[in-house]
Parts: sequence; structure tokens; C-alpha cells
Amino acid sequence: MDSPLDTVAVRVLGSLIEKEITTPNNYPLTLNALTAACNQTSNRDPVLELDETTVSRSIDDLARSSLIREVHRSDTRARRYRHQLAETLKLHQAEMAALCVLMLRGAQTAGEIRARTARMFEFVDLAHVEITLEALMALPTPLVTRLPRRPGQNEVRYAHLLSGEPQPETTSVVLPEPPGPDRVDALEQEVASLRSELAELRAQFEAFRRSFE
Repeated sequence: MDSPLDTVAVRVLGSLIEKEITTPNNYPLTLNALTAACNQTSNRDPVLELDETTVSRSIDDLARSSLIREVHRSDTRARRYRHQLAETLKLHQAEMAALCVLMLRGAQTAGEIRARTARMFEFVDLAHVEITLEALMALPTPLVTRLPRRPGQNEVRYAHLLSGEPQPETTSVVLPEPPGPDRVDALEQEVASLRSELAELRAQFEAFRRSFE
């Protein structure tokens, strides 16, 4: 590939790969069907809301990179599109399945990849997944990378490199909100009440002590 792919291009390609395997009777996809596949709320992370104009523009860009081509079917006049990722990058079915779920659902562990590729390819075990990922990392232009472990994380996670190096993951810290004016007033009143009670207790104690003098 000449340059990194943007989020829309990754989603378009990932959706075409998925539908080629899971719904072969409807493949290649029309622009409408491809847009719907890109905007699915299931098996997608993040969930996107793309319009047909945006998807069509991405198709044109991907076609110039030989990653998508238009297909004409005799049973319909609608334009249809298929990906050429396997041919262009010379990938096997196992590699395509693993790459596809990384494109559609972001960084994942080997176990998550195995579970989520069940409809596209049946990996024998986790070792089979890891060997496939190693093959994708060992290509002249690597397509997958192993992410650094996050604090408290036991399993290694993997991400695709079609959009370039993944951005470092950050853990957001949620700070407590400062108390508002109403809360401050209530706290001040509570402190004043406690001080008053404490003064009264001291006075009672002094009176009690004097009674024994």
C-alpha cells in the first residue's frame, strides 16, 4: 500500500472481507449494502455512522490503490464492489480472518481473535492464531503489531498496521468534581453545627467536673 488507510477505508475493506466470507450469496456488495455493513452496531468497534457519499469516496481511493474493484453481475444493473486485499497482499484465509476482526473491532487478544473469527475461519487452537499473527508481523511490510502490556494486563493484545502505528493507549483518570456552592454551604453549616455541639459538651463537662470540687 502506498500510504496508511484512514478509519473509513479500514472499515470499508473490513466489511467487504467479512461479507465475502459470511454472506457469499450477496457478495460483491452494492454501495447501499456496503454502507449498511460499515454502520453495523454489532461486531464493530467503534460504531460508525457513514453516509453513502463518504463510502463512495473511500471506494474510489481504494480502487486507485488496487484494493477494491467494481464488479458487474448479469442479474443486476447495480454497481457492486469487491476487495482485492488477499490478491494484492498475498494473504491466506487464516490471515485474512485475523486481519479482518482487527480491522472491524480494534486491538484484541489471541483468544478474542479466535472467538470472533469463528464464522470466517476455524482456528485449531490459540497457538494457530498466534502463528498466523506472527506471519502477519513477519511480512516485508508488517500488517500486525504486538501492543505493549498495560498495567495489570496479563494477555498480549494485537492491532493492525493498515493505518500506521497505533497511537499509545492512555488510561483516563476520573478526578472527583469539586463541590459546588450548595455543597460548600451545606458543609460549612455542618461544621458550624459540630462546633456548637462540641462547645456545649465542653461546657457540660466543666460543670460536671466543678460539682466534685
